Amino acid sequence: MKHTILRTALLSGAALFALSGPAAARRTKAPKWKLIWKEDFRKPGFLDPAKWSKIPRGQADWNNYMSPREELYEVKNGHLVLHGIVNDRRDADTAAYLTGGVWTRDKFSVQYGKIEIRARLGEAGGAWPAFWMLSQDEKYGPYPKNGEVDIMEHLNRDSVVYQTIHSHYTLKLGQDTPQRFTTAPIDRHGYNTYGVEFHPDRVVFTLNGRPTLTYPKIDTELEGQFPFDQAYYLLLDMQLGGSWVGPVDPATLPVKMEIDWVKVYKQK
Repeated sequence: MKHTILRTALLSGAALFALSGPAAARRTKAPKWKLIWKEDFRKPGFLDPAKWSKIPRGQADWNNYMSPREELYEVKNGHLVLHGIVNDRRDADTAAYLTGGVWTRDKFSVQYGKIEIRARLGEAGGAWPAFWMLSQDEKYGPYPKNGEVDIMEHLNRDSVVYQTIHSHYTLKLGQDTPQRFTTAPIDRHGYNTYGVEFHPDRVVFTLNGRPTLTYPKIDTELEGQFPFDQAYYLLLDMQLGGSWVGPVDPATLPVKMEIDWVKVYKQK
C-alpha cells in the first residue's frame, strides 16, 4: 500500500522562481472555513432529537447489533459515549452483542464543506468504531452509485485508522486509481480529530488537522468515479465483529467510543 519514491532533481534559477512565485502560492493556499453546525454534547443525558437519530438494526456487518437500549448511549461530561456490550438480556433480544450508533439522516446533511470529529476510541477484540458519510438522496441510483466516505474506521487494537472512498467506480468496477484509501497512525489512548473536506474537484481526508489523502476527480469514461457533488449525512457508530474486523472476544467487552464534539464548516 505504501510506496516510497526517492528523486533528486537539479532546478535552474528560473525554475525555482516559477515554483516559488505567485502562481504556486495560489495553488497551495489553504481554504478558509466558517463554522455552520456543531454538536458538543453539553446537556447531560440529552441526545438532541433535532440533530440525531439512533441507527436502526440491519443485516450488514456494520449494523447487525444496533440497539436502542438506553445504556448504549450516554451523554455526560460533554461527550457522547457509544457502547458495545455482551447482550445480557437474550430473552428480549436474541443478538449476542449490542451496540450504539447515531446518524443525521433526514436531519442534517452537507454538500461541499469540512467535517471534523474529536474522539477517543476504545479497543477490544472485534471492536469496529467508525465515522462515515452517505448521500442524503440517491442522485445516481442505488448504493454504491452515490458513494461512501469513511472518515475513520478502527479495527481491534490497531495503531492506525483507515480512511476510504467507496463508489460504483471502486467497488463494482474495481478501480484503485486514484488511490482510494489510506491508513494513518493515531494516539491509541488519547483523543484524535478525524476529518474530511468535500470540494467540487476532490475529497481530502485529514487527521489532527493534517491532510492524509486527497482523492481527486479525474477525466475518465468509466462510470461513477466522483459522485461527491451532493449532500451527505453523518454516521457515528460503535460496532462489533464482521468479516473485516474479525470475531468478537467477549472477554474484552464492554468497549466504548467517546465523542467530544462534531463540527461542520463551509468554505468562506
